[in-house]
Amino acid sequence: MTDEISLEERKVIYRARRGLKEIDVYFDPYVKGYYLQADPAEKEMFAELVAAEDPDLLDWFMEVSEPPRPELKTFIHKLKHYVHG
Repeated sequence: MTDEISLEERKVIYRARRGLKEIDVYFDPYVKGYYLQADPAEKEMFAELVAAEDPDLLDWFMEVSEPPRPELKTFIHKLKHYVHG
């Protein structure tokens, strides 16, 4: 792995900063500790989450509704595990 961050990675990292505490509590630790070392499929999954609207993300993380794909639900559980253990 190179030390350089691609333009796409920079965009995802920038978009991950939501300013909404309920989402940032999950996104920030992932970006700081895991994102750059993740495999391409996981990076793509995170980019898909980052592209979603805040109300949808809140519903998915609070388990009020289901994400459009089961893989996103699994990934959300992974992000929650990073924070809550």
